[in-house]
Amino acid sequence: MIQELALLHIRPGQTAEFETAFAGAQRIIASMKGYVRHELQRCLEDDHKYALLVWWDTLEDHTEGFRGSAEYQEWRSLLHHFYDPFPTVEHYARVLP
Repeated sequence: MIQELALLHIRPGQTAEFETAFAGAQRIIASMKGYVRHELQRCLEDDHKYALLVWWDTLEDHTEGFRGSAEYQEWRSLLHHFYDPFPTVEHYARVLP
């Protein structure tokens, strides 16, 4: 299992709209092959920053399956206009429990 970490910077004044859009969009990612679970967390020091954590069975489930899907295009249209700059996305594997 791998963990995707996306650091999201939301345009000022749009956090409420982003959270509403994300609440609807999360059904998309949750329906994808290899999806395990996700969390959206807001930064305590800067309320325009979020961390999106998504657990996938494999790296390819995210990078090829989700990102190469028609569902990703819908995800993109619902959420990407909130980001400035575009998110940094990295993948992690557990080292210690």
